[in-house]
Amino acid sequence: MVYCDTNENILEWGSEELVIPYKSPLDNKWHRYFPDFFIKYRDSKGNIRRSIIEIKPKRFCEAPKVQSRRTKKYLYEVTEYAKNQAKWEAAKEFCEDRRYEFKVLTEDDLKV
Repeated sequence: MVYCDTNENILEWGSEELVIPYKSPLDNKWHRYFPDFFIKYRDSKGNIRRSIIEIKPKRFCEAPKVQSRRTKKYLYEVTEYAKNQAKWEAAKEFCEDRRYEFKVLTEDDLKV
């Protein structure tokens, strides 16, 4: 957040301010998704761009490996993955309609 406040190319930003409706594959009902960040910025060519950014551990972005034992941990991972995929699909459609970018960043993308 300090980065967003101090970078002169970031014109506007917010955390968990947008609401994107999505239909959950778990209960087939509509829910609300609050992406981590909205950023409006000037790119290196001077163009104004808008991005919605979600930050997740890499393990939540990959489908869990199929296991023969249905442990609580495995079931949790499967349901979270399905829910995240539904959220991110809704976010992609939301962004396409508005000419925004949607990005999911992991620890591989973030510099500490």
